[in-house]
Amino acid sequence: MAQAERRILVVTHTGRDDALAAAAEVCARLLDAGVTVVVPPGHRDDLRDAHSGLESVVTLGEQVAAQDLELAIVLGGDGTILRASELVYSSRTPLLGVNLGHVGFLAEIERDDLSAAVERALARDYTVEERMTLAVRVKRGAEIIYETWALNEASVEKASRERMLEVAIEIDGRPLSTFGCDGVLMATPTGSTAYSFSAGGPVVWPDLDAMLLVPLSAHALFARPLVVSPESSLAVELLERTPTNGVLWCDGRRSFDLPTGARVIARRSEVPVRLARLHPRAFTERLVRKFDLPVTGWRGPRS
Repeated sequence: MAQAERRILVVTHTGRDDALAAAAEVCARLLDAGVTVVVPPGHRDDLRDAHSGLESVVTLGEQVAAQDLELAIVLGGDGTILRASELVYSSRTPLLGVNLGHVGFLAEIERDDLSAAVERALARDYTVEERMTLAVRVKRGAEIIYETWALNEASVEKASRERMLEVAIEIDGRPLSTFGCDGVLMATPTGSTAYSFSAGGPVVWPDLDAMLLVPLSAHALFARPLVVSPESSLAVELLERTPTNGVLWCDGRRSFDLPTGARVIARRSEVPVRLARLHPRAFTERLVRKFDLPVTGWRGPRS
């Protein structure tokens, strides 16, 4: 019986020479193993210029659909992984991240382990970890004017530097507070080490299902970060008295202009993002390694 065709997506930052070279190396190795190599639209010519043996790579959405992919190998920083998640969202394709950026929290391995990672991918020797995402909806009155999703966070921010937003925040359909601010984040545990972390939000272990609400530079006595149930809903409303329009950003990639009176609602999405893992490493170790935290002198558990 003939084996089913294997299709693996390779995503990289084509504006960086080191990332392009690494992606070309991965593509060549996959092709040698008989795998159909798939790349995002517009990337094929760049990869062919970087490596002469990549004539047979195909384009996602033209020759191959996201639903037909076995795996996506992503070379770059967290921004590249977020872009790759857009390409395969709802297809259940796992993402194997190779960090070529700085912190690279979503990536599984570093550049030096690239060859071994390709071998593990070819052998299907990895586990899959699911990360919750947010379903984000914008309403004005009863009308839904925009819908999208986020892996890290949905941020409601001011459109003008000179003026603050006037917002009401809401939990489970009930108002909690109103205040002036630069914005409000609604984040997942995955996003707790991204924008939310920079804004003073708590670090939440990714195996905990929860949602975070983090005000940005709020002028209020009660404007602390909140952690709520994954079954809850979060909402931020731009009050009519706010002196400026706002903007919604999801994962820093997709934006939508918010008029006054708009209400942004975030709930847990039924569609997770799936990350391929090669090493069953505790999240504590990931924090220590990525943030270079001082643990010198630790002698281990006393039990």
